[in-house]
Amino acid sequence: MSLATSAQTRTWTYVDGDWYEGNVALLGPRSHAFWLGSSVFDGARWFEGLLPDIDRHSLRVNASAVALGLNPTMPVEEIVGLTRDGVKKFDGQTAIYVRPMYWAEHGGYMGVPADPDSTRFCLCLYEAPMIAPSGFSLTVSPFRRPTIETMPTNAKAGCLYPNNGRAIMEARKRGFDNALVLDMLGNVAETGSSNIFLVKDGQVFTPAPNGTFLSGITRSRTMSLLADYGFRTIEKTLTVADFMEADEVFSTGNHSKVVPVTRIENRDLQPGPIARKARELYWDWAHSTSAA
Repeated sequence: MSLATSAQTRTWTYVDGDWYEGNVALLGPRSHAFWLGSSVFDGARWFEGLLPDIDRHSLRVNASAVALGLNPTMPVEEIVGLTRDGVKKFDGQTAIYVRPMYWAEHGGYMGVPADPDSTRFCLCLYEAPMIAPSGFSLTVSPFRRPTIETMPTNAKAGCLYPNNGRAIMEARKRGFDNALVLDMLGNVAETGSSNIFLVKDGQVFTPAPNGTFLSGITRSRTMSLLADYGFRTIEKTLTVADFMEADEVFSTGNHSKVVPVTRIENRDLQPGPIARKARELYWDWAHSTSAA
């Protein structure tokens, strides 16, 4: 069946044992995830014939389900296999976003927590071109990242993303592409959609994981590749002032992997050599190890 609209790119969805073309309707008004937010997902990428770290993304969606009180029902190797099958449905030219998901259909005790036995799974693949590595601008967001005591920050949970969304929307209203989001203590956590790095005097730094943001798979991979090349990344508490005084700033994330920051507030930056090297190392590694 085809439920795609003109506003959506080519999409294939696997659910309940079969593949369907388009944005398949799955939730009703009484579905727990629809009104109480019990959903988790992960985001992987297919591009240039590659599926980098698809096993790690599949493992993490299962871990996120457990963190949110859901029962993951798909073995990692099955998610990986379905993904490899799914990408064959596309033309092999346009980059694809790979999104495995779990959600609760019913509520548990008194309806508020999810009923883990009602967990459902789907895998959604859709065309999503990667942004060019020309760079993007950042402003400091007035909104903050929650802590593990207040939100399930140890999961890639759908309920966390409206906060990220409002940070990005507020930044764009002020003429910026994205936002630098702080934790509740006022230290830098991430951008509205990616992890963040800075370079000062040839040394690479990134915020230390402190339970307020997801320490991403692309972040980890980039740190490892830079270390192998000779650039050790220091994880530490970083302030806005650290980023304003940096020699270069770049982000890592699943959507477009490694992208430089070219402006923070009113300060312009040039894409730097370490950001370029990090992106080059990522592409070289992906082509050498992760063919679909």
